[in-house]
Amino acid sequence: MSLETAEIRISQTWQRPDKKWLAAFADFPVANIGDAMERLNMCDAGIVPLCEGMHFVGFALPVLVTPGDNAAVIKALDVIQPGDVVMINGQGHTDRALVGEQLTQRFQHAGAAAQVIDGAVRDRKVIAATGLPTYSRGITPAGPFKNGPGVIGEPVALGGVVCAAGDIVVGDDDGIIIIPLWRAEAVLMAVKEVARREAEMTAEVTRQYQ
Repeated sequence: MSLETAEIRISQTWQRPDKKWLAAFADFPVANIGDAMERLNMCDAGIVPLCEGMHFVGFALPVLVTPGDNAAVIKALDVIQPGDVVMINGQGHTDRALVGEQLTQRFQHAGAAAQVIDGAVRDRKVIAATGLPTYSRGITPAGPFKNGPGVIGEPVALGGVVCAAGDIVVGDDDGIIIIPLWRAEAVLMAVKEVARREAEMTAEVTRQYQ
């Protein structure tokens, strides 16, 4: 079932998962989670943090747009909830920014955990100052068109990884990983083991070089 509004299709089939998953993955770096997921499901290296020191965990709110057009991104303001990560498939197009300072501030006030754009952003300095974790494939001063069409809430491909509404998204300085919700429990158990082994190896190095 979907809602048709001004050429923007909004899925109404997903529910936000239990927020316990946000706390469960909050302490693990993306690299460790990746090791726990067969070293798969990480967005490609072209999608990078806007500045250093970023870290977040949230639930995916997928948005699909045509290259250089952010009508669906604007419409996502109607459905975003606290803890959501706005995951925008901009087709990898970097000639026009899909998000700038205005949308960033509005997403932040709506409670967004982060925004990830397979495309470009602008107003870099202002976005960085907001503190909202932001990842993109590029930066350009050129603004977007606002004609549509677009889709909100349906699975998208972002950075080479399929992302569905409600999936767990984790980001840090290294990049982004997407954890399908149905795998969350198994991945959590696996990453705890990865972290345990990492701690053991770190302790071994410390003892060896003291």
